[in-house]
Amino acid sequence: MKYVDRFLAAIFVSLACTVPALAHPHVWVTVTSQIVYAADGAATGMRHSWEFDDVYSTFATEGLPQKTKGVFTREELADLAKVNVTSLKDSDFFTFAKANGKDLTFGDPTDYWLNYDKEILTLHFTLPFTSPVKAKDLSIEVYDPTYYIDFAFADKDPVALVSAPAQCKLSLHKPEEMSMAQGQKLSDAAALSGNWGVNFATKIAVTCP
Repeated sequence: MKYVDRFLAAIFVSLACTVPALAHPHVWVTVTSQIVYAADGAATGMRHSWEFDDVYSTFATEGLPQKTKGVFTREELADLAKVNVTSLKDSDFFTFAKANGKDLTFGDPTDYWLNYDKEILTLHFTLPFTSPVKAKDLSIEVYDPTYYIDFAFADKDPVALVSAPAQCKLSLHKPEEMSMAQGQKLSDAAALSGNWGVNFATKIAVTCP
């Protein structure tokens, strides 16, 4: 379907091969996340909600079949949601986690769906760790290395722990605002040769006894 192909090309496939002219953000996403724990105290994965900006939401839904004008049901957005989560794997789900300093990997997303409210698209999905992990230090970042997409955590309730041991502590470290020098580098093709987006990533840290 044309709208699926357009969406896929626009955000998830093209990210890996973005041309230098697109160094700065072209899509803005507001993130809220939960870190989920099992009864034995092991972290099992993440629940993400990614709210797209209004311009991109309009672009992504253009031409989608709908029964009611201006309204999209979860069922009408199901194919689009599937394309999203399937394609995310090629970009490591834009989620980077470490347990006690060692990289963690993720399994296939589950419980995924899109909702449309006040002309805004939000993608919801669960991202399980390949294996549950017990860690004294768990760190997580959500960002696009190319900085084509700007991922910013919500101001209100950005991250929560679900069923975590009572002694576990959560902290967030937001990035500093972009400096003038960074802004100049952002228009330089050389910026894309490295992990540029990490400079603007919020760092989530969970410490458990």
